[in-house]
Amino acid sequence: MRAMIMERIAGPLTVADVPAPTAPAGGAVIEVHATGLCRSDWHAWAGHDDIALPHVPGHELAGVVVEVGVGVARWAVGDRVTVPFVCGCGRCEWCLGGDAQVCPDQEQPGFTHWGSFAEQVVVHAADRNLVGIPETVSTAAAASLGCRFATAFRALTARARLSADEWVVIVGAGGVGLSAVMIAKALGARVVAVDRSASALDAASALGADHVVRADGTDIPNAVHTLTAGGAHVSVDAVGSEQTCADAVHSLRRRGRHVQIGLLPTASGLSSVPMARAIAWELDVLGSHGMAAEDYPGMLELIVRGTLRPQDLIERTVSLEQAALLLPGMDSASPAGMTMIDPRV
Repeated sequence: MRAMIMERIAGPLTVADVPAPTAPAGGAVIEVHATGLCRSDWHAWAGHDDIALPHVPGHELAGVVVEVGVGVARWAVGDRVTVPFVCGCGRCEWCLGGDAQVCPDQEQPGFTHWGSFAEQVVVHAADRNLVGIPETVSTAAAASLGCRFATAFRALTARARLSADEWVVIVGAGGVGLSAVMIAKALGARVVAVDRSASALDAASALGADHVVRADGTDIPNAVHTLTAGGAHVSVDAVGSEQTCADAVHSLRRRGRHVQIGLLPTASGLSSVPMARAIAWELDVLGSHGMAAEDYPGMLELIVRGTLRPQDLIERTVSLEQAALLLPGMDSASPAGMTMIDPRV
């Protein structure tokens, strides 16, 4: 099969023929029809994750089952499926309790093993982790759910418990940030979107953001406090840097809730968060790490009904060769939406 190969950390990426995978016991092989190019893939390329080389990135995917392993009961060849980017083991107390997204023995395509920037990818514990795609949902829309959209959905609904008419500030209007804008508006919330890119802010406005703030030297927290008459009830850092995290936390009103979605990699492994403000204002600081497969039906139902339209967030579709050139620059790029890869072209 064709796959995007990473031979060294932060090195050039190539597309080459490699041996096709086989289904492990309990697992399945998926023919990839769509896979998203995500900032998390850039973190793996940059060396912020523990990966074995050579490596194939990619973790947001949808496609068709082409092989099932021994013991798989729920899925058959030909099924259209997607998968969360965190695949639980299906046996531990967290998986059995419905929290596979924090499974200590989790597998992650594109991180713990070869990922979806290829014509085929392996998914472990298929009965636990695969999600069927409804007929009316496109493969590209389903692929967009695996990391950014599902993470934003769970962050706002299950973690922050965002309510109608509350203010939410979303720092970063890339794929996950725009997903959060769309979801927040569907929940009836009022949204302030923050980004350094004018085109990203235009996209946020088109999705219904009530206000946008350009991160061009502006005092972001002061601007948000002015626009919301005292600060947001909920803040989201959808980028993952010391500055964006601080701006998001300081944009909250007293007793607000902050959700950290963007990764915060540092050499020491410790991340700088404004805890003095969290203590003084009794803020909740929450992490959000994807969403378990069993929580997908509620989100998919909203997509089938048209309440949520993740397909509107897809800016472009590219080939593996084009994606190999785009991935190294994702830390500085500001795409106004999601880039999808079709490995078959």
